[in-house]
Amino acid sequence: MSSLRNHDVPEKSTTMQQAVTHAPEMTQTSNAALERELAALVVEALNLEVRPEEIAADAPLYGEGLGLDSIDILEVALVVSKKYGFQLRSDDENNVKIFQSLGTLAAHIAVNRTK
Repeated sequence: MSSLRNHDVPEKSTTMQQAVTHAPEMTQTSNAALERELAALVVEALNLEVRPEEIAADAPLYGEGLGLDSIDILEVALVVSKKYGFQLRSDDENNVKIFQSLGTLAAHIAVNRTK
């Protein structure tokens, strides 16, 4: 009977280890899905002449990337706030980092969303 218990312990450890190992993959997958959803939201809100799938997650939102200006960013902040249920404030000292790219914005949404 003790050999049966010893046999069960490694099996449970392996299962727990697999769950921990796959957790980052699930987060990356959900962030990728959020990035795609967010790209579509940005294109629709700003009526951009680009397809959502053409927006690289790491491309800058300002300037040479999507070419958004401060008014565009305010509009994005408004639609994100409505859709995901949290406030993006214009006086937040982290806005440069938050709005650096689609990926950084999606990561911020993933942490702060209520919807």
